Amino acid sequence: MESGEEDGYYYTSDQESLDGLDHDQSNLQPLSSTVNSAKVITKESLLAAQREDLRRVMELLSLKEHHARTLLIHHRWDVEKLFAVLVEKGKDFLFSRAGLTLVQDHPTFSPSSMMSCDICVDDVAGHLMTRMDCGHCFCNNCWARHFAVMINEGKSKRIRCMAYKCNAICDEDVVRSLVSKTQPDLAHKFDRFLIESYVEDNKMVKWCPSTPHCGNAIRVEDDELCEVECSCGFQFCFSCSYQAHSPCSCSMWELWRKKCHDESETVNWITVHTKPCPKCYKPVEKNGGCNLVTCLCGQSFCWLCGEATGRDHTWSSISGHSCGRYQEDKEKQLERAKRDLYRYMHYHNRYKAHIDSSKLEDRLSDTILEKVSILERRQLQLKDFSWVTNGLHRLFRSRRVLSYSYPFAFYMFGEELFKDEMSAEEREIKQNLFEDQQQQLEANVEKLSQFLEEPFDQFADDKVVQIRIQVINLSVAVDTLCKKMYECIENDLLGSLQLGIHNIAPYRSNGIERASNFISSREAAGEKRQPPNSGWNSEDTSCSSRKRPRREGVYRNNQTTLLDLNLPADVIERK
Repeated sequence: MESGEEDGYYYTSDQESLDGLDHDQSNLQPLSSTVNSAKVITKESLLAAQREDLRRVMELLSLKEHHARTLLIHHRWDVEKLFAVLVEKGKDFLFSRAGLTLVQDHPTFSPSSMMSCDICVDDVAGHLMTRMDCGHCFCNNCWARHFAVMINEGKSKRIRCMAYKCNAICDEDVVRSLVSKTQPDLAHKFDRFLIESYVEDNKMVKWCPSTPHCGNAIRVEDDELCEVECSCGFQFCFSCSYQAHSPCSCSMWELWRKKCHDESETVNWITVHTKPCPKCYKPVEKNGGCNLVTCLCGQSFCWLCGEATGRDHTWSSISGHSCGRYQEDKEKQLERAKRDLYRYMHYHNRYKAHIDSSKLEDRLSDTILEKVSILERRQLQLKDFSWVTNGLHRLFRSRRVLSYSYPFAFYMFGEELFKDEMSAEEREIKQNLFEDQQQQLEANVEKLSQFLEEPFDQFADDKVVQIRIQVINLSVAVDTLCKKMYECIENDLLGSLQLGIHNIAPYRSNGIERASNFISSREAAGEKRQPPNSGWNSEDTSCSSRKRPRREGVYRNNQTTLLDLNLPADVIERK
């Protein structure tokens, strides 16, 4: 059975296509077998995630919880960095830099005795005075007012002692106790700030930027330069918190967003097609053949040079005006504006076309479900139809990569970012290399889209088998081309730059990693002690069973393990 011999990525039989898949994807294992680095932290699990890090510091240094929190907030909740400072610099340096002062022996005073507060200079009974860990003692009213001011100013995570030049951080239990007596709402605000500091001050944890906000945070373990998917379904770049945009770097994507949303290219159009009135400076578009133009303000000017003139003119001249001299600077500026505009339109039109195609192809999901359902009812010789949904997922991911490759090319081969990094000859060679790969990917993506839109549920058995081979082959081809494009970008293009500020999230054949729910170490230890069958119900299609559901589950994998979507279900189950 022949299939697509003109394409070097195609295989000529069903068995060869499966062999090709196994060979090409041999290095792709389920993500759970390597590292599932992204975790979803919900509102309910945020406190547990924070306490897990607090517990590690408390156990190592034998500290109270608020002391451990002070150290962690100072080190932006980086436990490994905190331990490294402890080993290299010692405990005294660690504590002093974080504002943690532990005085062992405080002077005692009788609760019934009268003492003078150095802030308000009032005599106050001893039981109405509070001493901090640093040894400074003031009346409760002064402490409470100080705490309220700090909380309202957004400084509640590191409230320092009131004493002059004292950098000690106040005990959060004392803050909470004194503030709650008079302003309970402010005490709740203080607690919320402390809990949310685990996200706000932690470079490895970020809020999901979905709109409306789902309330989840995402924690990554290893590299913050990655793309993740929240449990709400929103996919975003962890580094810049915008939508997933690789192979664009974060800086490129920020510039592209601005370019697409502001009126920079409208200004370019105005520069190309209009000229400013010399009196009111508003843009004027020429709508006739005469070079004497009159603005709405009444001012006449010469279209050729832009200078103000009188209104009288003949076919050959304008009264009181002559502009036969060539002005090279203005001509160069006009040509440059035209060239920049046409270049932007080239890349933007292709970017927009693939974005629009992706939105249209997203509607294929329901159609694919119906086609698979019809094929299952027909009792064909071919029983497994996961190749259809696997091909659809591959189409979605490769279309996204292809669309964002155009903004990347716009900046990579333009003069805005890398003018001094490459010579004109080197830029041309690299552009040709990249565009060759881009065109190959584009051609195979369009073929895959075409085959998936075929009404194969109405075809005969042998025709369905042919479609299956084509879809599997194209899925492999598209995945391979995506890998090659990323390798070209990382090694040959961005890797050769002197300034390594443009980095991209790595390509994943399995798609953007879906973050799994955070489970604390204590919860995990409790689950290990449970009976093997206590964690799931065999009738639940979103359970932790490794068997892939036949219909709905083929689109939405609710497990934390992401499987290689190139492989049919029976191949995956054998693994």
